[in-house]
Amino acid sequence: SAQAEFDSEVVYLNTASLGLPPRRSLDALHDVIQQWRVGRARPPDYDAPLTAARTSYAAMVGVAPSRVAVGSQASVFVGLVAASLPNGCEVLTAAGEFTSVLFPFLAQARRSITVREVALEHLADEVRPTTTLVAVSAVQSADGRLADLDAIASACAGTGTRVLVDTTQAVGWLPFDASRYAYTVGGGYKWLLAPRGTCFFTVDPEVIDGLIPHFAGWYAGAEPWSSIYGGPLRLANDARRFDVSPAWHSWVGQAPSLDLLAEVGSDALHTHALGLANRFRAGVGLPAGDSAIVSIATTAEATTRMERAGVVGSLRAGRLRLSFHINNGNDDADRAVEALQGFVFE
Repeated sequence: SAQAEFDSEVVYLNTASLGLPPRRSLDALHDVIQQWRVGRARPPDYDAPLTAARTSYAAMVGVAPSRVAVGSQASVFVGLVAASLPNGCEVLTAAGEFTSVLFPFLAQARRSITVREVALEHLADEVRPTTTLVAVSAVQSADGRLADLDAIASACAGTGTRVLVDTTQAVGWLPFDASRYAYTVGGGYKWLLAPRGTCFFTVDPEVIDGLIPHFAGWYAGAEPWSSIYGGPLRLANDARRFDVSPAWHSWVGQAPSLDLLAEVGSDALHTHALGLANRFRAGVGLPAGDSAIVSIATTAEATTRMERAGVVGSLRAGRLRLSFHINNGNDDADRAVEALQGFVFE
């Protein structure tokens, strides 16, 4: 089974912070690090796992690989979109949004760009004809709430508003169709089980020419290994023009992890993660939810009990956050229940 790929020594319920690497990814990393150590590493060889990862990710989110750019951090691509916005426009986002989605737009204040923050559940209702862009996480980092992307897309279609969706806390457990949105961005080191240093950016071909490739470097070239010196500008004619020079070893680890997720399949990943989260919710007296992330109010004593039981979660926005993924099984959910039963308040 897929769980046999993982070697956690604890009940690891913290994928929303950092995903665990499957054994196949560690093996691939070990091989290339050994090659590096003995002087047999060849930089062009790293293109193969990156290309494989780009292709696998594209299939996972329902777009062609030509619509996928790669980099290292989500905020870089959000910043690219922010820099493309016209002076004086309005951006709508969710109150309490993750700052890598929010800060790039706030940083454009000198160009009179206004950022309007509203409650997540009212986001679709707050789209106006004057709203240029909606920027929102598909799944909120702090507490796992899902954005109503259907309602947001429908509202934006009526006003001509473009949508940027951060998928960092979604793709890997939640089925997602990136073709519906002008832009999506997602980091790979959480639910996609990569070393930190991989990120995917999708862009609709209809808006691609409106983005200036501010970060254009050698890897954004039409032929990266032969267009590395001198002008004229000769960038890739698809989304690769937005590629950021890759952190090679991170992509070596990313490709096998995406293979594993593809073998399981998006629907099965969703059923598995949500089933475990709801098994935990039921065990501590909470109603069923729609997210693989569970956010609960607890006490300091609950944290101590978790440590003694070897259950690993995280604290976000003053609450305990647990996240369930492919590495977890029923025993993990049950051990978390045992540690926290009687210490969950909502």
